[in-house]
Amino acid sequence: MEQADRVGVRKKRQRGCLGPKGEFMKHIISVLVENKFGVLSRVSGLFSGRGFNIETISIGPTLDPSISGMTIVTTGDERILEQIIKQLNKLIDVIKVTDLAEKEYVEREMCLIKVNAPAEQRAEALRIADIFRARVVDSTVKTYTFQVTGDEKKLAAFIELLRPIGIKEIVRTGKVAITRE
Repeated sequence: MEQADRVGVRKKRQRGCLGPKGEFMKHIISVLVENKFGVLSRVSGLFSGRGFNIETISIGPTLDPSISGMTIVTTGDERILEQIIKQLNKLIDVIKVTDLAEKEYVEREMCLIKVNAPAEQRAEALRIADIFRARVVDSTVKTYTFQVTGDEKKLAAFIELLRPIGIKEIVRTGKVAITRE
């Protein structure tokens, strides 16, 4: 496995309509917007008003506090993606729209997972967390809450290994992504 693959770098891919199994492909769109009241509502309204689904969305300030960065994950074919990008560019508060499929980028997601942790399973829960470099962010007599970051596959594998122990609650961020230079 290449070093880039291990650290979560995604290589640019050929833009196409369908994935290798004939399914619609996921697209990660990076959007810079003016940090103003109602921008998130207008962006999400653009998607829902046209029948597009937002799988995940993350938004936060950039180095310039007057600008926010959005990372939107959506699914669709090339026609749908082009329409989404054109419509986003028409919104007044949108500064820049980038389809990350055209670039190399790094992506991450964060997950908080609360698991049952009776005395007989505490060591196993901590062993699994150590393998995935997860951190214990809260501990009670009955539970552990872990924080883990990584790509979608890493989080899914961590969750699957914790299922037999007993997951009480899961909270996930959306993906965040940044281009490489």
